[in-house]
Amino acid sequence: MVAELAWFPRVSNRYTFCSSQGVTLDHTDAVTQLTEQIIGAAIDVHRHLGPGLLESTYQACLEYELAQRHVPFRAQLTLPNTYRDVFIERGYRIDLLVADCVIVEVKAVQTVTPLYAAQLITYLKLKSCPVGLLLNFNVAVLRHGVTRFTNRAADQHSATEPG
Repeated sequence: MVAELAWFPRVSNRYTFCSSQGVTLDHTDAVTQLTEQIIGAAIDVHRHLGPGLLESTYQACLEYELAQRHVPFRAQLTLPNTYRDVFIERGYRIDLLVADCVIVEVKAVQTVTPLYAAQLITYLKLKSCPVGLLLNFNVAVLRHGVTRFTNRAADQHSATEPG
C-alpha cells in the first residue's frame, strides 16, 4: 500500500530532506510505520499543549506518549565521538533514539535553522541510523514543524548486510 503524505519531499541523493511538499512513501516499510507512530504521538502532544512551551516539556510528554504506545526508545542518549584518536564519551546527546533506528530531535524554536538540520545529519551518520525526525513544537500546526531526514548511507549499508 502506498499513500501520499503532504510533508515528505525528496531533495538530495544522499539524505532525503523533507518539509512540506509531498512524496510517496511505502507504508509497509517498518521504519516508515515507526516514523508515523512517532509523528502521531507528537501531534497528540502538540494538540494537547499547543506551542510556546520549553523543549523539555514537549520531550517529556512525547516520551510519555511513546511509552503509552509501547514504542521502545531511549532518551538523552550520549553519542560518543573520536577526536584526534581521543575517545570523547560525551561528544553529543540525542534527544530520543526510537527502536534503535530513528533519531528524534525535539525543538521549540521560532525558526528552524540549517544548524539543526546539520546536527541531525551528523547524528544519523555517527549512529548509522536510517531516519531522523526534527520536530519543532513552536508552530501553530505541528505538521509544519515536522522535518524528516533519511540517511542514504545507512539504507545502503543495511541493504548489503547478509541476512
